[in-house]
Amino acid sequence: MKFTALQIANVLGGEVEGNPQIEVFKLSKIEEGTGGSISFLANPKYKHFIYDTQASIVIVNKDFEAEAPISATLVRVDDAYAAFAKLLAFYNEIKLNKSGIEQPSHIASSAHLGENVYVGSFAYIGENVRLGNNVKIYPNSYIGDNTTIGDNTTVFAGCKIYSETVVGKNCTIHSGVVLGADGFGFTPNEEGVYGKVPQIGNVVIEDNVDIGANCTIDRATLGSTIIRKGVKLDNQIQIAHNVEIGKNTVIAAQTGVAGSTKIGESCMIGGQVGIVGHLIIGNRVKIQAQTGVGRNLKDDEAIQGSPALGHAEYNKAYVIFRKLPNLLKRIEELEKKLK
Repeated sequence: MKFTALQIANVLGGEVEGNPQIEVFKLSKIEEGTGGSISFLANPKYKHFIYDTQASIVIVNKDFEAEAPISATLVRVDDAYAAFAKLLAFYNEIKLNKSGIEQPSHIASSAHLGENVYVGSFAYIGENVRLGNNVKIYPNSYIGDNTTIGDNTTVFAGCKIYSETVVGKNCTIHSGVVLGADGFGFTPNEEGVYGKVPQIGNVVIEDNVDIGANCTIDRATLGSTIIRKGVKLDNQIQIAHNVEIGKNTVIAAQTGVAGSTKIGESCMIGGQVGIVGHLIIGNRVKIQAQTGVGRNLKDDEAIQGSPALGHAEYNKAYVIFRKLPNLLKRIEELEKKLK
């Protein structure tokens, strides 16, 4: 798909300086620009690249002043960074603008599909499923019985959404995600043999949630596992049964949250964090990467370490950790002198 400099300027509300009919079909960094690509210059540190770039079009600020000849056509805008972000969103919208029902795919007769829905090849849509308007289900995805997916939500290839799951509007669910698998519920008998506790709850994903590739969110034993509005999950995160994550919380990759823990709003949780079950974590909590959380946390706490310490306390302790070999050596020398 090709666009001219004039078309791009019209989308961005900019002005063309150079050839308005020059065409581009890909995006690039300014230092990696090639013919047929469009890039942008916003950071002054990268200014020198604009004189050598092979990009056909470069988006620049209106106040940019060239100090040498530039071969690229310029599109001048008020804010080059914001304009390029807008262009990325526009490009992505066009690239992902799929609709229609591909074959082979299975759609149960009792399913209800909204307007402008896309169902990719080898997708399975179960009984009583309800898909809202502009929903996109990419190939090889499974949507279990009685599942509801809200308007403008995209489910990328290879996702498995178990029965009774509720997904809100404007969500993005990336490839390999599993929503609604059984929670890890087992109980031992007198001989120590573990028997399964039926998991009959569901998963509820509210509006504007992003779920990264290969995340797993388990259904509740009873009730619901709930991901509130605006939550952003990175790749490869495990959310156990009956967990609740408050709105606008962000969690980085490879974090695991054990069953029935409640996480507050606007928290920031780093990668590879482990959180034990049945905890209450307050609002706006910050948890550093690789922290092990084994206690309740109050609003606005910032913690680090395993087991976790207060962030400032951990940093003070770490200074001592690093000095331990020298401290040991000094102690041994003192002991020798005392003898």
